Amino acid sequence: MTVRLDEKLQPIYQDVLRRNPGEDEFHQAVHEVLESLGPVLAKYPEFAEHKIIQRICEPERQIIFRVPWEDDRGETHINRAFRVEFNSALGPYKGGMRFHPSVYLGIIKFLGFEQVFKNALSGMPIGGGKGGSDFDPKGRSESEIMRFCQSLMTELYRHLGEYTDVPAGDIGVGQREVGFLFGQYKRITNRYESGVFTGKGLDWGGSRARKEATGYGTVIFVNEMLKARSDSLDGKKCVVSGSGNVAIYAMEKAMQHGAKIIACSDSSGVVIDEQGIDLDLVKRIKEVEHRRISVYADEKKKARYIEDGDVWAVPCDVALPCATQNELNGKNAKKLVEQGCIAVGEGANMPTTPEGVRIFQDAGIAFGPGKAANAGGVATSALEMQQNASRDSWTFEHTEERLEEIMIDIHRRCFETADEFGSPGNYVVGANIAGFIRVGRAMVAMGLV
Repeated sequence: MTVRLDEKLQPIYQDVLRRNPGEDEFHQAVHEVLESLGPVLAKYPEFAEHKIIQRICEPERQIIFRVPWEDDRGETHINRAFRVEFNSALGPYKGGMRFHPSVYLGIIKFLGFEQVFKNALSGMPIGGGKGGSDFDPKGRSESEIMRFCQSLMTELYRHLGEYTDVPAGDIGVGQREVGFLFGQYKRITNRYESGVFTGKGLDWGGSRARKEATGYGTVIFVNEMLKARSDSLDGKKCVVSGSGNVAIYAMEKAMQHGAKIIACSDSSGVVIDEQGIDLDLVKRIKEVEHRRISVYADEKKKARYIEDGDVWAVPCDVALPCATQNELNGKNAKKLVEQGCIAVGEGANMPTTPEGVRIFQDAGIAFGPGKAANAGGVATSALEMQQNASRDSWTFEHTEERLEEIMIDIHRRCFETADEFGSPGNYVVGANIAGFIRVGRAMVAMGLV
């Protein structure tokens, strides 16, 4: 069932559908935001007068290009790449690059649209954008990945700059890929413009705690939601989808708050360890050996591995979806509610389907949407930009302290905005409205641009 939009917003959404055919993820992201904005137009009629919603739904720039590259056997391959520069009202476009076979324009536009509101919520001076390619780095040699990155940057470099567009990593793009991309940018431009990329290595301008930031921030936000209900993560059983960067550091921060992680996953299956996931083992398997999570059960005899298993079928107090979009559907959500789950925090971008979100909200579960709960990653990227601009380097402790301050402030802003607009405890409404108002005010102030 789709929630009916305010009558003023329905034609805007229909126009989005008409202008962007076949882009289902983008349609979903737009509808989810528009659901919240009826009361905003009533309170701030200037947003309707200036057609702020229509302008926000249309990217400022969409860049699509081919990426030819040669594999180790000398065979030529052609991939497609994208950079959607969505909105720069608050600062330069900021958002990651994703390398995955599923990437197409609709995915990048959904991610870029979400990024606009996420970046606004962070309170940092950054706009929203996103990019990527349908290139699959899995199974490719380091030399092949380097050649692909260099070919991609040979086209993309002309659209980037520390005051224009600042990419980072995402799925399939880690510190290695950022290094190759930045190296080619430096080679072409003859400028060591370290602020043009974030997620860099610590030896050449990277930020301490950036690797941990998205997962850490998600857990900080979840703990704030529970504190608002006079509760905390201490003693709670948690399940986490994924076992990549976001999932690993969400598990680490949850453990620091006294939670017990009992399950995590990858695309092959689920591992369950009722004694508590051994995080050092997961880090070795995933970050050092780059193997499947099934290896965990081979080394921990009391753990169980379920091939193609459903991590959401594991009873828990707190669920942290940290893998990919639309991974937690209505059926999963209903199961979690029935088994006593009290809080969900989205570490990934839009991992819960609209039906799943409604089930959580109807059940009164504390639900932290990705644009708020996982904003710690981009917030720390903005901190990296600050360090680069001042030619400075901060300690891990200082960066983590700033991250915690930002996430607590995001929670407060979402909580208070939801209450102000008649939806107390609804963090989806709070996040959408708070982010929209900040961007909308800037757009009104700058005129018709």
